[in-house]
Amino acid sequence: MRAALDAALSAAGNDEVPVGAAVVRAGEIIAISANAPRTLHDPTAHAEIRAIRAAAALIGSDRLEDCDLWVTLEPCAMCAGAIAHARIARLYYGAEDPKGGAVAHGPRFFSQSTCHHRPEIYAGIGEEEAAALLKDFFAARR
Repeated sequence: MRAALDAALSAAGNDEVPVGAAVVRAGEIIAISANAPRTLHDPTAHAEIRAIRAAAALIGSDRLEDCDLWVTLEPCAMCAGAIAHARIARLYYGAEDPKGGAVAHGPRFFSQSTCHHRPEIYAGIGEEEAAALLKDFFAARR
């Protein structure tokens, strides 16, 4: 989670919402990404999507069945869909997102009968630091 939190700090430094993600395979980080929708002018450039794309390119497969995803914020519906399609084995996330999250909130994506792959889910890892990054980021903009 430390690598994902560092990526989130980097995102904040680029005036992006501070979310970071890391893909881990066999105990080794193979991809780290930060949110970049504004920088890249791409609404799909969430940290999770970017990390999944980088990991898939690195291993040469669209299936990341033996990989874990660590992300600082509860994934949205778009990212939850990408996690399912990539067949991520385990999802670890920090802060909950009552407004935009899709794992424990909103559509609860992985609980739907139409979801074809459900990762193991571990919430609240690094939650305090991840939530503080988000709170500070938005407080500075109000």
